[in-house]
Amino acid sequence: MTDKPLTRGPLSPGLVPALGRAQGTVLLACIAIIVALAWVYLVLLGSEMMPMDAPKSASDGSMAGMDMPGMDMGGMSMEGMDMGAQASPRQPAAPTSGHAAMGGALSFGLLAAMWIVMMIGMMLPSATPMIMMAARVGQARSVGGYEPLAGAGVFALGYLLVWVGFSLVAAAAQTGLQHALLIDAHAMALISPIVSGVVLIAVGAYQWSPFKRLCLSNCRSPMGFLMARWRPGAANAVRVGAGHGLYCLGCCWVLMALLFVAGVMALPWVAALAVFVLLEKVAPKGEWIGRAGGLAMVGGGIYLIVAG
Repeated sequence: MTDKPLTRGPLSPGLVPALGRAQGTVLLACIAIIVALAWVYLVLLGSEMMPMDAPKSASDGSMAGMDMPGMDMGGMSMEGMDMGAQASPRQPAAPTSGHAAMGGALSFGLLAAMWIVMMIGMMLPSATPMIMMAARVGQARSVGGYEPLAGAGVFALGYLLVWVGFSLVAAAAQTGLQHALLIDAHAMALISPIVSGVVLIAVGAYQWSPFKRLCLSNCRSPMGFLMARWRPGAANAVRVGAGHGLYCLGCCWVLMALLFVAGVMALPWVAALAVFVLLEKVAPKGEWIGRAGGLAMVGGGIYLIVAG
């Protein structure tokens, strides 16, 4: 079997065969299972982080009082690392340097894992049309015997690797913001309403930027994106998937700053943001949905600054 592609130039849509019904069903089911598992993890994590005596006030939008038993998600300490007496719950005994380093690494690792799973749950649904198209274009670009589901899976891997990298940066940023006392370690949200307002205005303005428009246009055109770039082979599938991931990152990374306004683990807001990203990418006139959302963000930011 040769890896030589059937065509070297851009394919026409008529040369891209449809997936078989069984193949399409299996691919959609795999994506749905992965997304569902990610959200189950987030819900379970959120329930662990919310203590039984947490305040139930509906007006508390910051989710104050969140804590994970035995661990501060963004801080560098863990209960039980030093079994000596503690002066008070607010003044734990200082751990040894080795324990502090181990606790810090574990804390960052758990925080990064949370971000990675969250990005999978948020971003994989909006990438589904591109993944489905990758299976079709990969099949058309290769000679007989090609398994489109395998190609789509490798493409999705490249896409998700980009978001894994972003998650590591986001976890580091969250840790830095906590050390700078800009966000609450338990609510995982910005403390100052003025800073939150500035973030909202910046994100809203980005929604109207030419760079956002460029990235979104590539995310909204799966056929054109893939037909011009796809080549046979797993390495190329990863490369094209990562390329799409970079466009998606350019389109959406600023939106993720909104999580620091609402609270990183405020799951209703996380779900709402995931739906917003999905509508931007797949809905008719999705670019205008994004711009309208940007105007709403600017308005909300101005309100927070004035009210704060």
